[in-house]
Amino acid sequence: MHWLIRWRTNSSLLAWTILFCLSAATSSFSNTNMADFPPPKDYSHLIFETKQDNTKWFHERGPLWQGQAFSLQIKEVLYHQKSLFQDVLVFDSEHHGKVLVLDGVIQCTERDEFSYQEMMAHIPLYAHPDPKKVLVIGGGDGGVLREIARHPGVEEIVICELDKDVIDVSKKYLPFMAKGFDDPRVKVNIMDGAKFMEENQSSFDVIITDSSDPVGPACVLFETPFYKAMHGSLREGGIICTQGECVWLHVNLIQPLVKAITSLFTTVEYAYCTIPSYPSGQIGFIIASKGGKGCKVPTRTPEASVQKELRYYTPDIHQASFVLPAFAERAIFGSDR
Repeated sequence: MHWLIRWRTNSSLLAWTILFCLSAATSSFSNTNMADFPPPKDYSHLIFETKQDNTKWFHERGPLWQGQAFSLQIKEVLYHQKSLFQDVLVFDSEHHGKVLVLDGVIQCTERDEFSYQEMMAHIPLYAHPDPKKVLVIGGGDGGVLREIARHPGVEEIVICELDKDVIDVSKKYLPFMAKGFDDPRVKVNIMDGAKFMEENQSSFDVIITDSSDPVGPACVLFETPFYKAMHGSLREGGIICTQGECVWLHVNLIQPLVKAITSLFTTVEYAYCTIPSYPSGQIGFIIASKGGKGCKVPTRTPEASVQKELRYYTPDIHQASFVLPAFAERAIFGSDR
């Protein structure tokens, strides 16, 4: 039984694509077969010019945030091509700097990308007492790598990104993020991340997965088999962090996933950050541990020199990010909390 999976490269939406296969009896992953991928769709219609003032705009709409949209004024389109897997657009905006868009969905803007990248990386890393090996699935723009590289104790940073074009485009147009690839500890694999995890059991202290929204076939990302694969690739005491959608829009998706993986991991928790260029200005993180006492309180804190470079993450923000609004707490974890 086959599913087509689309991964975000980092910030909250569709990016790179992998194929994995689950058998009826056990979860096993197939080798990527290029013929199985449909051709990328054209998203040129999301770029339009207003007749009143001749300004050009990018207009983001999506099935998971129906009835609302987000627009950015375009200063210059820097790149717009189709990779083997998706439509890749980079433009310079009037007020948000450089913007990366994959399959019509904003992945990051220069103005606010740091909030997502910092929280995605530093919550699990500072919750772990001594992370040595870190795996990133997706993250082809390099932003998460940039943040992991701030941890001197990490000895090896492995990234699995299927779409090489995202890496190449990011290095050319988004150097403020792609500089994460410059760290000598980074090892790049252009391959199926699920297959990589299958081949590397009990290998990583932290696994960070920048996944897509669960649209159509990609909804399998919000089911347990992929989380079982991450669990198997974690060392004892390890932590995973995955994109966890928006509490204002998707509690009906978040709650069943959290419930389904609670029996798999020792702890399952939910945190969030604010980011203006994502739907409803918020994105969450599902954070789970294989052993340990949970991730709500950091076991380590940034050195003073590192903290001065960070623009969003602090130890206080780390703890505060797990404090959910009452409606979200009840919806995700049950009415008894």
